[in-house]
Amino acid sequence: MTKGTFGPGALELRHLRCFLAIADEGNITRAAARLRITQPAASRTLAALEDALRARLVDRSTHHLTLTPEGRAFRDKAAVAVAAFEDALDVGRSVRRALRLGHAWSAAGAYTTPLLRRWRATHPDVPLELLRVDDRTAGLARGAVDAALLRGSVGTPGLVTELLYTEARVAAVPVDSALAGRGRLVLADLAGHTVALNTVSGTTTLDLWPVDARPTGTITVANTDDWLAAIAASRAVGVTTTATADLHPHPGVVYVPLPDAPPVPVFLARRDGPPSHPALRDLCALAHEVTGRD
Repeated sequence: MTKGTFGPGALELRHLRCFLAIADEGNITRAAARLRITQPAASRTLAALEDALRARLVDRSTHHLTLTPEGRAFRDKAAVAVAAFEDALDVGRSVRRALRLGHAWSAAGAYTTPLLRRWRATHPDVPLELLRVDDRTAGLARGAVDAALLRGSVGTPGLVTELLYTEARVAAVPVDSALAGRGRLVLADLAGHTVALNTVSGTTTLDLWPVDARPTGTITVANTDDWLAAIAASRAVGVTTTATADLHPHPGVVYVPLPDAPPVPVFLARRDGPPSHPALRDLCALAHEVTGRD
């Protein structure tokens, strides 16, 4: 890294937002599209940030960008800084801003409506805002939400998780498939089919199957809507949890129990450190109460 042409004091919030978008997307072009700026502008902003910090934050040696150790450490600090800035602005807008709860798909499944209704009854002065954010941490790592409902393993540094419950897995098959009429399926029944994988926020990978009995092919999608569309069009089958069956019924898709697949844990996650919202602890307590865990 060359010696910086300006110091950290000259940095602006846009530098942090740009870096967090790149960290989430793993791609400068997609990050630029999210920020509604050009790819060269995003590259210049990242370079200016690295120059000011005198540290390499992003490893550009591969097609899919990865964060350096310095980048991973800075991501958590940048997310906290952006969230703190947004909280400061909220002071002038309302005494009690909405509590933002992120999810990448299916929220809390069948518990979603009870959770929202109970919150409204017990905290009428603090709106609970449910936000779908299509990334691995549902917007939590970049400060877009105060807490998030996350499924599967959560390995993002700087997050604290609490297990709420587990969900059984189900197969999702086209309504006219021979598999649709079965009362239950096993993973081996899907091995002869193409499987749709949500590589952005999904919990299903080929590791779910034994190495010698994996599906014949895969197609990748970025969100639940595209995943459902691919299955309904008979391009693939899928594996998901009962939450998807509860919240995303589809006329072209049938959900069939998949009892030999391991269940999926559902966590309530927040950023490490001081709560980003004064009602966050109340949300954690209510989420455990509604889902039945102490």
